[in-house]
Amino acid sequence: MHKSLRLAVAIALAFGSVTFPTLAAVQPQAQQQHQEITRTTLKNGLQVVIVQDKLAPVVTTQVNYLVGSNEVPDGFPGTAHAVEHMMFRGSPGLNKDQISALAANMGGHFNAETREDLTRYFFTVPKQDLDVALRIHAIRMKSVDMSPAEWNDERGAIEQEVSSDMSSPIFKAMTDIRQSLFAGTPYVHSPLGTRLSFDKTTAAALKQFRDTWYVPNNAVLVIAGDVDPQQVLPEVQQLFGDIPAGALPPKAAFHFQPVTAKQISLDTDTPYGYEIRAFRMPGLTSSEYATALVLSQALGSQRAALYGMGMDGSALAGGFDTEFLPHAGIGYAIGIFPKGADAIKLGHRIDSILHIAATQGIDPALVKAAKQNAIASLEFAKNSVNGLANAWSDALVEQGLTSPDAIRDAIAAVTPAAVNALAARTFKTEAMISTTLTPQSSGKPVASKGFGGAENFSSAPDKPVVLPDWAQQAFAKLSVPSSDLHPDDFTLPNGLRVIVQPETVSDTVLVTGEVKTNEDMQAKAGQEGISDILDGLFRFGTQDLNRLQYQQALDNISAEAVAGSSFSLSVPAANFTQGMQLLADNELHPALPQQAFKIVQQQQASSTAGELQSPDYLNRQHLLQALYPKTDPSLRHPTPNSLMQLTYQDVTQYYQRTFRPDMTTLVVVGNVNPAQVKQVVSQYFGSWHSTGAKPNVDYPAVPNNKAAQFNTPDKSAVQDSVALVQTVPVTENAPARFALNLGNEVLGGGFYASRFVKDLREKNGLVYTVASGFSLDKHRGTYRVYYGCDPDKVMKAKALVVKNLQQMQQTPVTEPELKQAKGIMLRQIPLGESSFDGIAEQLLQLSIEGKPLDAMSKAAAAYFRLTAEDVRKAYAQYLRPDDFVIAVKGPAPQA
Repeated sequence: MHKSLRLAVAIALAFGSVTFPTLAAVQPQAQQQHQEITRTTLKNGLQVVIVQDKLAPVVTTQVNYLVGSNEVPDGFPGTAHAVEHMMFRGSPGLNKDQISALAANMGGHFNAETREDLTRYFFTVPKQDLDVALRIHAIRMKSVDMSPAEWNDERGAIEQEVSSDMSSPIFKAMTDIRQSLFAGTPYVHSPLGTRLSFDKTTAAALKQFRDTWYVPNNAVLVIAGDVDPQQVLPEVQQLFGDIPAGALPPKAAFHFQPVTAKQISLDTDTPYGYEIRAFRMPGLTSSEYATALVLSQALGSQRAALYGMGMDGSALAGGFDTEFLPHAGIGYAIGIFPKGADAIKLGHRIDSILHIAATQGIDPALVKAAKQNAIASLEFAKNSVNGLANAWSDALVEQGLTSPDAIRDAIAAVTPAAVNALAARTFKTEAMISTTLTPQSSGKPVASKGFGGAENFSSAPDKPVVLPDWAQQAFAKLSVPSSDLHPDDFTLPNGLRVIVQPETVSDTVLVTGEVKTNEDMQAKAGQEGISDILDGLFRFGTQDLNRLQYQQALDNISAEAVAGSSFSLSVPAANFTQGMQLLADNELHPALPQQAFKIVQQQQASSTAGELQSPDYLNRQHLLQALYPKTDPSLRHPTPNSLMQLTYQDVTQYYQRTFRPDMTTLVVVGNVNPAQVKQVVSQYFGSWHSTGAKPNVDYPAVPNNKAAQFNTPDKSAVQDSVALVQTVPVTENAPARFALNLGNEVLGGGFYASRFVKDLREKNGLVYTVASGFSLDKHRGTYRVYYGCDPDKVMKAKALVVKNLQQMQQTPVTEPELKQAKGIMLRQIPLGESSFDGIAEQLLQLSIEGKPLDAMSKAAAAYFRLTAEDVRKAYAQYLRPDDFVIAVKGPAPQA
């Protein structure tokens, strides 16, 4: 639940001073025609911002406490992270089981995250559940229970989270980079913490930290979504207004020291290696933040030299990324190389590109495009209720702004001269942290007859949870919700299906689509990997525009597009027609240059050679071999030999044979009207034609698998990743799927409320996360349970999984569990429609599966009718607790 270090981060578009803006009482502002912003500060100092957005009948609530890992005691780097965990363990008047039940009843979309400077708690809920979410926030702001017994149980789970991250070589590398760039400051450690520090931490110390910093005058409440501010403000005042303010200690001081060049070398379990050059950059509250943002986007452009390394064959991929924190940032120049390649040569190439940027400056055209795209992204942030709340919380709390849009003028004012001056000061060899991650093999999977003796645990369901009086009425009666989606659906004469869902919360459009293909079913024998090469060639532009010209055309209209078997377009509504013209040109008339074929072919062969020896691949392939017959098409996989034997003609013929309009769905969501979409799509996609009968792209049915277990070594991991998988004779359209999915919400769906989480995490501290689910195709299905844990806990956790499954088969779930599971499934309808991405994904998937577009509403009615006995019968008929394939990646499990 913490915010870990990463190579790819969401761009935080903000700029300003570190001082939080003063909010006058109740100031409605017309942000634009679709949003109303209301602000107030309660007498106790709690700052409240309400953003009205009617994308869906959904609301996100976020309580941001202005404290994180910066303020932790010396020697206890994970204190803030541990407090975040303990906030879910109960408060006076609301115990942990009630919190779990309430969160699950609201749909299960809740979590928290710890950053360096804040800790955020959030719910995304149907609008009728806003009162419940606010009450939970208020109760936990007043007080929490942090008993030694509860901390002892939670310590086991959080230590598994630490082990999971410390099993990642990338995380280790980023930790070393951070320590080199930020020595002597609170940023020297991540918010994660260490197992050693958690072993020393006490519940009393956590309680003291929480009571010191978790006060209303150190918090910001953001509410975004379909909400009436004039109705919500009185409730916020009533729930939060009597919570006393607190005396806040001084914040941690930052005194940055000059950076000294350093070389870091680590092995990695990935199938490819990394060359990384890291530099300290301005932070979110710096006067140069907007310049740093534009610099980062210009260097990371697909028209820039770093990205070009992946296009000319000198690397598998390249680019530039940043992680911006309030007081400083980290810039990463990245090159990815295949196993066995010359990492030193690639490093010199990166160094040369950065040297040119520092001494000769950056192409002004790239700076201009970066500014345009950064400004345009402010509008795209409005396309998700949760994303909108995040944008406001980040702007107010981390960036010291009055709104996410407050950065717009600063970005517009950035000049090429300012970007070049910052590049000259930043990209200095004497202040560069150079990192090399070299791929290493860990060994092949090893079959085992057993990982140790069976464990005997009691895992009977808990007694029913009695909700507080104020919550009982909210969930007293279930009803089938109605969907707000009423898409326009039409099919062109060539068979292309187009689905349009108009939305007006922003002046943008999202287009997503898929050509239904399956290489395993469509490629000729010996052509394994052909679709990967084809997808790689789409990046090289169109028959009329080379890749640089094509990307420039996208930049000119502030659009992003991806072509291939899965394709997408994000574009301002005013530029929808031009964006569709470019997308269609790339999709229907790709350049597929013959000279680029050799580059992509060699890249794919080199990366595949490393992948075939990587733990992830070996584990996955061995699992498939244990699940399916030897002749099953899903077992086909590329090899360096199969890739290098492909010809250019093979690839172009595969494209012509498999890319068919009658196998394609295109979904458009945004500020458009269906008539306009039909005209534009007909104009640019109408000439696309198919020949011959539709191909069969669905895997065949398979028999039930037999039990098996194996271990795939992973030298980089200190924790095991465990998957328990079995085939099930259930398909994507089988009536039994409803009972199985409903039962899965009881068993492994809810974050805190599921039986798996209660048994494996809360009661026994064996895992940090555990989840389960069904993957159903047209003719086959699988059921999977997965978790991560220490090697000595693998079989203990597995025993609990099996016991819980047996109980599901033998005894009907309780009525409270059934009602809670139904509530979750029913609330998925509005929650699934709370973002452009969610809407598009739902409509596209329904089309691909051949289901009606109102299938979610029909599914809700089916869930509503199910009984506990229906669920028990389905689990008894289709699940086989003794027939799992147990796949363990990491250290060998211990008895």
